[in-house]
Amino acid sequence: MQIISDLHIHSKYSRATSKDLNIENLEKWARIKGVNLLGTGDFTHPKWFKELKDSLIEKDGILKTKTGFNFIPQTEISLMYTDGKGRRVHLVVLAPNLEVVQQITDYLGKRGRLDYDGRPIFKIPCPEFAEDMMKISKDIEIIPAHAWTPWFGVFGSATGFNSIEEAFKDQAKNIHAFETGMSSDPSMNWRLSKLDKYSIVSFSDCHSFWPWRIGREATIFDLKDVNYKNVLDAIRNNKISFTIETSPNYGKYHFDGHSACNFSCSPEETKKKYKGICPVCKKPLVIGVMTRVEELADKDRPEGYKRKDSRSFKTILPLHEILASSLGVSMNTKKVWEIYNNLISKFKNEYEILLNSDIKEIAKLTDERIANYILRNREGKIQVKPGYDGEYGIPIFEQEKQGKLF
Repeated sequence: MQIISDLHIHSKYSRATSKDLNIENLEKWARIKGVNLLGTGDFTHPKWFKELKDSLIEKDGILKTKTGFNFIPQTEISLMYTDGKGRRVHLVVLAPNLEVVQQITDYLGKRGRLDYDGRPIFKIPCPEFAEDMMKISKDIEIIPAHAWTPWFGVFGSATGFNSIEEAFKDQAKNIHAFETGMSSDPSMNWRLSKLDKYSIVSFSDCHSFWPWRIGREATIFDLKDVNYKNVLDAIRNNKISFTIETSPNYGKYHFDGHSACNFSCSPEETKKKYKGICPVCKKPLVIGVMTRVEELADKDRPEGYKRKDSRSFKTILPLHEILASSLGVSMNTKKVWEIYNNLISKFKNEYEILLNSDIKEIAKLTDERIANYILRNREGKIQVKPGYDGEYGIPIFEQEKQGKLF
C-alpha cells in the first residue's frame, strides 16, 4: 500500500495560519492533493487536542475520521535556549497514541504555556528534551524540522549546529531522521557523510489547507498496513520509498540575501565578491541553505554526489503554481481554479496529475502549452529563480527558456 504522507502541518491555533484550518478542510484538501496520511499538527494546544479527541477515532496510533482518513498525532516544538550561543531549533514530534500525547502535554505544561500558540516555545536544550521524551515513551519520534533554515533549523546559519551529534549530544542516538525543508533536497544532504545514517524525510509545514501548501513536500512509504508502528519502523530504519520535493530554489532560504534590499546572491558571490556583506545596506547578509551546505559538506563530496544507498526523490512544483505561472495570473484566480477542478474531476487527485496521468489526456482538458509545462514539471525541468531571506523562489516560464513543446 503506497502511503503519501505529510507529517508536518499546523492547525488554526498556530500563529500565521488559516482560521479555517480544521479537520474537515485538512481531510478534504489532502484527498484532493493525493495525500492519504497527515500529521495532526499542534497536539499540545488544548483546544485543538480536544477537537482531535472529539472528532477522531483512535486505532493502532492512527486517528481516523468517520470516513476513514488517517492522521498521526504530531506537533512542532520550538526550543530556544543558550549554550554559549543563542539556539533556536524547531522539532517535529510524533506520538504513538493520545495517552502519550497527554503525557507530553503534561510535561510541557510544567515548563511553560501551551494555550497561546500551536507551536509553543520552551527554554529546553535539545538533549534534555530528547531524553525526557524517551522517558515518556521510546516510541516518540523527534525529527529536526526544516533542518537548514537560517533561524530555526538545527543546521541553520544563524542559530544552528554543525551536526546532529553537536545538537543532541548523547541523545543523538534517539534521532533517526531529519526534514530537508523546502530550501534543500536529498542530493544536497548526501554531500555530508555525517548525515548518512539518518533517514531523510520531507513534509510541507503548511499553514493553510490550500493544495499549493498542503503536501507540497511529502514522504512516501510502502506499508502492508497503516499503523503507527509501521510508520515508525519505516522512518527509523530508512524504509522510505521516495520523497517529493519542491525545487530547492523554490524555498524561501536557498540563496543568501536581504529581502528588504531586494538583493540575493550565490554562495560563491557571498564569499568572493561581497565578503558576506550586503552591497545595499552594508550589513551582514542572511546566509541561506546553499551556502550552509557548502560550509559543512565533505570535501570529497562535490555538488552532484550521490550516495550508493540513497533513496530516490521527485522534484515537482504544486499544480496551481504551474497553471498560474503558465497563464501569467495569480494562483487563486477563477481561471486557475476552473482548469484545476476540471483536471481533478478527470484524474482524481493532484499527485496523479503531477506524477502519472497521460500528458496527451491532460492536453485535451487544457492545451498543449499547459500540458508541456506539467510534463516538464514532472521531469524536474522547471527553472526557478532562487528564493532568499523569506522570499519564495520564482518559477521561470518563458517559452524560449523551456524548450520545445512535447
